[in-house]
Amino acid sequence: MGQPTPTPSETTSADHDDRLEQLYADGNQLISRIRNANKPRVFIISGPSGVGKDSVIEELRKAFPEAQYVVTATTRPMRNGETDGIHYVFLTREEFVDRIDRNDFIENALVYGNHYGVPRSPIVDGLAEGRDVIIKVDVKGAETLRQKIGNTISLFLTPESMPALLERLRDRKTDDPEVLMRRFTTATAELEEVRYFDYVVFNEDGKLEEAVEQICNIISVEHRKVHQPEIVIP
Repeated sequence: MGQPTPTPSETTSADHDDRLEQLYADGNQLISRIRNANKPRVFIISGPSGVGKDSVIEELRKAFPEAQYVVTATTRPMRNGETDGIHYVFLTREEFVDRIDRNDFIENALVYGNHYGVPRSPIVDGLAEGRDVIIKVDVKGAETLRQKIGNTISLFLTPESMPALLERLRDRKTDDPEVLMRRFTTATAELEEVRYFDYVVFNEDGKLEEAVEQICNIISVEHRKVHQPEIVIP
């Protein structure tokens, strides 16, 4: 005897199952593409001298350890509590100039008589490994990086008040009064530059964790954006 002829309801059910399986496959493929479209980003963290950039980065390393943190090189003397390779890479002037000649820095400048430079290779390596890159730099350096690296995300750290900022600068006890006043005057002018940044984060006294949480939220939001362009390092 031949096989029984499927009833209309059985045929409809089989067609339905086939269509459902195809929708699963197509949809899962699309979801996978959406997930893989998430690209590593370059985040620039800047702000006036004394606003607490080093403290923010130190806490951000704990909250967001998977990122690539680019450590600025400098010729200035090491301060109490600083660690070479963590807060800065401390170089002699001869070493710094040699690295300039080798084109090791994507950006460098002379600030208050000391050289500062952002190394290129950690940025390139971090992006190649699929890691977000976080660069701490002064306000002038941030402007240069925005021009040289397209599609960065820049965050401006600001104090709650000018008296609070002056007190932080004084607490360092590393600058003579003339240098201190010059830094404070420059900081006032640098606050005007906030309009060129993508985000502003207040780093208030006693609220460091809140500032770091805001930065983590910004990073999360940026990775939820549909359009994430490629980053090209010159």
